[in-house]
Amino acid sequence: MPSANVRGAQPSADRRLSTLVRHLLPSSARTAAASTTTSSSAAADSSLEAFPTMASSSVFAGLAQAPEDPILGVTVAYNKDPSPVKVNLGVGAYRTEEGKPLVLNVVRRAEQMLINNPSRVKEYLPITGLADFNKLSAKLIFGADSPAIQENRVATVQCLSGTGSLRVGGEFLARHYHERTIYIPQPTWGNHPKVFTLAGLTVRSYRYYDPATRGLDFQGLLEDLGSAPSGAIVLLHACAHNPTGVDPTLDQWEQIRQLMRSKALLPFFDSAYQGFASGSLDQDARSVRMFVADGGELLMAQSYAKNMGLYGERVGALSIVCGSADVAVRVESQLKLVIRPMYSNPPIHGASIVATILKDSAMFNEWTVELKGMADRIISMRQQLFDALKTRETPGDWSHIIKQIGMFTFTGLNSDQVAFMRQEYHIYMTSDGRISMAGLSARTIPHLADAIHAAVTKLK
Repeated sequence: MPSANVRGAQPSADRRLSTLVRHLLPSSARTAAASTTTSSSAAADSSLEAFPTMASSSVFAGLAQAPEDPILGVTVAYNKDPSPVKVNLGVGAYRTEEGKPLVLNVVRRAEQMLINNPSRVKEYLPITGLADFNKLSAKLIFGADSPAIQENRVATVQCLSGTGSLRVGGEFLARHYHERTIYIPQPTWGNHPKVFTLAGLTVRSYRYYDPATRGLDFQGLLEDLGSAPSGAIVLLHACAHNPTGVDPTLDQWEQIRQLMRSKALLPFFDSAYQGFASGSLDQDARSVRMFVADGGELLMAQSYAKNMGLYGERVGALSIVCGSADVAVRVESQLKLVIRPMYSNPPIHGASIVATILKDSAMFNEWTVELKGMADRIISMRQQLFDALKTRETPGDWSHIIKQIGMFTFTGLNSDQVAFMRQEYHIYMTSDGRISMAGLSARTIPHLADAIHAAVTKLK
C-alpha cells in the first residue's frame, strides 16, 4: 500500500513541476526542459488548461496610470529638476534656514531616554493606543482645567497622525451619527474630501476664502452654514487654515459657534498646527476651547507632525467630547470596532516620544521654546518676503502675506503664473499658488521675489 500511494502521487508532482517550468522559464528553456520530461508527465501536461494568472500579460494590465498627488507630486517634480537654484515650496514640512529637515533637540533627548530604558519592550499597544499619550493629548488641546476632561466626557484614541484621526472619526460618524453630510471649507487641504468620502460621508463645501480680499469670506461662511441642514457635520481648522493661512478672529469664531450650536451642527476640528502658528499652544487652541466651554459635543483630530517635527512617526489622536461620561465610554468602545479591522492598533515609538515630553515639565518647557523658534522663523519669512516685493514695487497688494498665519501662504498667483515660475525660475509650488513659508530662507527669498515680480508683470 505505501508504494501504491507513492506511485499515485508521482503524476501529480510531475504535473506541478511541469506547470512551473512552463510558466516561469523562457520559451527556449521551456522547450529544452520539456524534452527531458517523461511521456506520462507530458500527457498530463497536455491536459492542463491555461489560466489567466499563467498568461504572459498581467491581470492588472488594464489599469490606468494614476496621477501624482497634487501636493506630493510637487516634490516628485522638484527632485527630478537638476537646476542648482531650484526651490521647493510645496512640501508641508518645516525646514531650517539652511533648507534642511529639523529634528527638535527635545525630541532627540526623549528618544534617547526611551532607547536607554532597558525595561521598554515592543509589545502591541491596546487598540486605543498609549494611555498616557491619549490623556496628555486631550489636556494639550482642551486645557488641563477643561470641564470636559474633569467630568470624564472625552473619549481619546491614538491614531495615525492627523489623516488617520480624520479617517477614524469619519468612519465612526458614518456608522453611528444620524447625519452623514460633512461641510468642509472651500478651499481646504486636498486630502479632506477624499478621506471623508471614502469614510462613507457625503462632502459639501461652505465658502471660506475671498480671492478678492485674500482674506476670509465671513458673510459667505455664515450664509452657507446657516443654510446647512440641522445636525450636519462641519469641518473646522483649529488654526493656521491650510491652504490659505486665513483664520477667523475671536469675535468671528464666537459668531460661528453661536450659529452652529443654534442649528445643532456638529463641529469636527482638525488641529495640525497647535503652537506652530502663533508660537503659543494656548492661543492656537482658543477656537476649540470656546466650543468645549459651552458644554456641547465635538470631534477633534490632532497631529504632532508639525509642532514636534514627528512627520514620519505618524503620531496623532482623535478625541470626541461627549455629553456625559457614560456616553464617552460607549463611544470609545465603538471607536475600537472601527480601528481593529483597519490597522489593529497604533505604533508605539512616536507616541512614547510625545508622552515623554508632555509629562515632564522641563522637557515640555524646552519644547515650547523650540516650537516658538519655528513659529517665529516662519513669521520672519513672511515679513522678509513682503518687504522684498515692496522693494521691487511688484504690482498688487501683498499685505495678505503678513496678515495670514501658519506654515502656508495663499499668494493669489494663478496656475499660469505658477507654471511660469516653475519653468523660468525653478520654483515649485501647488498650482493654486499655495507656498510653504517654512521652505523659504533669507537666501531664497530674493529669488522668489524676482520670480513673483516677473510672473505678475508678464502674466495677468
